[in-house]
Amino acid sequence: MKTPHVLVVDDEYFNFEMLSMALSDAFKFSYAESGKSCLSNAIADPPDVILLDVCMPGLDGYDTCRMLKNTPETRDIPVLMVSGLESDQEKQAGFDAGCDAYVVKPFSMQSLSEKIKNMVQIIPR
Repeated sequence: MKTPHVLVVDDEYFNFEMLSMALSDAFKFSYAESGKSCLSNAIADPPDVILLDVCMPGLDGYDTCRMLKNTPETRDIPVLMVSGLESDQEKQAGFDAGCDAYVVKPFSMQSLSEKIKNMVQIIPR
């Protein structure tokens, strides 16, 4: 079975480095530093899952998620939103934007890994 490809979208490169160091045994990672580059990366090299930060300058995670879900080439890629915002309203905004799951920072790498694995299994390919 091929290693699942995870596109990490976060304006903080450090977060990408932490994830790729901690979970590189289970996943192949690529990085986008903004919502704009996320869309072009996801079309050019479609990932199995997109890990999307909510708070980013320019296009935030909610707008990026809406864009992904309204683009034919990316609409079926599962989106896992990651945020320090933990209120029910923030989570609901994520689901309203079309995300498939919402994880609050700080999270354990183990639980994040399990969530990604579950999302990869439900992908219609």
